[in-house]
Amino acid sequence: MKQFSKSKEFWILMMLIILSILISTRSSAFLRPDNIIDLLRNNAVLGISALGMTLVIITGGIDVSVGAVIAVITVITGKFMVTFGGNIILTFLVATASGLIIGGITGALVGFARIPAIVVTLGTMSIINGFMLYYTNGTWINDIPKWFIDFGKITLFKFGGQNQVSIGVPIQIIIFLIMAILTWALLKYTLIGRSVYAIGSNPISARRIGINLERTLTFVYAYMGLIAGIAAVTHTSIMRQVDPNAFFGFELQVIAAVVIGGASITGGNGSIFGTILGVLFLSVLNNGLILTHIPTFWQKIIMGAIIVFTVSIDVIQRKRIERSLPKVDVED
Repeated sequence: MKQFSKSKEFWILMMLIILSILISTRSSAFLRPDNIIDLLRNNAVLGISALGMTLVIITGGIDVSVGAVIAVITVITGKFMVTFGGNIILTFLVATASGLIIGGITGALVGFARIPAIVVTLGTMSIINGFMLYYTNGTWINDIPKWFIDFGKITLFKFGGQNQVSIGVPIQIIIFLIMAILTWALLKYTLIGRSVYAIGSNPISARRIGINLERTLTFVYAYMGLIAGIAAVTHTSIMRQVDPNAFFGFELQVIAAVVIGGASITGGNGSIFGTILGVLFLSVLNNGLILTHIPTFWQKIIMGAIIVFTVSIDVIQRKRIERSLPKVDVED
């Protein structure tokens, strides 16, 4: 417990609790069970996307194409369902396969071709956005099959009834929790997880101890693509339609959630628990602004300020650690 109280996650949790208390004093609706369920459900896509971004940022990379990738996969799966029908398993397979292909190409360019991640993902975002504009002309897909809409309405662990409103846990939250557990286990208990941290901390040392940087980075961005596919299906299950422009600027929210959650933008540090707290912080902030009738543009202002503050603190701490390390003179 003492060690946790000194961690970044502890201070993020304290900020989240304080923010929740402030909002609840302004709006009695905030702590209502139905509002909390809606808050979690509506931000499940952000949470799922942030899980993949956590791995990317821990390696010292960044993926600004995440919004565009999710958007194009929603169009691909939407068109697939309307044209061929299918079932929920096949829909997830199409979505994840599409994400793996896009992410795998991105990862190969970053890992094997050694092109900076920001350059590759900016290019990917531009290509996808151009393709989307040409292919869809901004047209929405509204005729989503009923079987998929019914899937999006699934709720588990229902409670209440008769004189009370029946409340359950939506399938979108379940999907997020499953992916969070899998990603946490991947980082904590597998060789690839340890490799991700090693590359982010010091890629030269990582290579010296036998870690294959190229394959690891390719895997990380491919996993980000797989996550994007799952996020795309989850989003469509919530909205019950496809808007090609729904994810414009979404990458900033995803990166913000991970950075606010304690991940170092320079790599080598981060956790799934911290990312979940970062997602919850942004979700509560946005929900609180709506409930208290504060213009939502303040969310972007506050989010930007928090990112700058968080990154600045991280850089300052790293410089202090570097100065405290003993200097070794190397003779020729």
